[in-house]
Amino acid sequence: MKITFFLSLLILLLSSCNAPQNKQQDGTFNIVTTTSIITDLVENIGGENVHIEGVMGAGVDPHLYKASEGDVMKLSRADMIFYNGLHLEGKLVDIFERMEYQNIKTVAVADALDKNELINSELFGGNFDPHIWFNIKFWEKITLFVADELSKAVPEHEEEFQKNAQNYLQELKYLDVELHKKIAELPKDKRRLVTAHDAFSYFGKAFDFDVVGLQGLSTATEAGVQDVQETANYIIDHKVNAIFIESSVPRRTIEALQASVNSKDHNVKIGGTLYSDALGNPGTVEGTYIGMFKYNVETIVNALK
Repeated sequence: MKITFFLSLLILLLSSCNAPQNKQQDGTFNIVTTTSIITDLVENIGGENVHIEGVMGAGVDPHLYKASEGDVMKLSRADMIFYNGLHLEGKLVDIFERMEYQNIKTVAVADALDKNELINSELFGGNFDPHIWFNIKFWEKITLFVADELSKAVPEHEEEFQKNAQNYLQELKYLDVELHKKIAELPKDKRRLVTAHDAFSYFGKAFDFDVVGLQGLSTATEAGVQDVQETANYIIDHKVNAIFIESSVPRRTIEALQASVNSKDHNVKIGGTLYSDALGNPGTVEGTYIGMFKYNVETIVNALK
């Protein structure tokens, strides 16, 4: 199966070398993005000056995502590809390398950050935590980085890209203030966030939460009986009254945790669904990075207090 996929990938890449490449028919610079979170960012900066296509939609888990032949074709026709990096899109790494052979610029937004500021985890193969969007300060740096990369690639629109980036930075600063104000409603001893997988460590560090994920940094790691028991004991010991589902992770893991806690005479409710690795549906509040972050914090605070 694996050989067949890479054989078809090779055919696609070879055939694309003989086809009219890259530019849209109207000459617009063509960008392909991976996660919906990155798609939203590049849309805010690129505006109408570029054509943007996202590979992963709402509710898609990037840890487990495998590219279809259609995705490979879409990527092979790009002028530039933006992806998260830090092994978030672990099953796409080989494809990104092949895109480089086609002289398609691939950009990991995580390259904007100082690795010394990242959270290291031995549980994730000794790599860094890839959920960098949950630190707004990081997202500000990434905003400037993306604007600079676009400016180098399409210099005739540099002024617009930089202006869009500055406008978006202002929105991010307002968001940070608003979220801190909302979180201040929650007493410090109630700032304990238990979720399906360990996606919120940067959030916890930025907003002073104790964060526990039932699964590890990657959803490719299944939660075992011991994980459920240890997390259940944490909930009981700290009198946590709500735990959270994630939109891109099957809810059965959290339901199993809830059942384990309730069987030990401690009542814990499911406080709602959080958006971790993907945004909500387009056109909804949760369908943008800023809307998603507001929704998550409101859901967390309202459930825990």
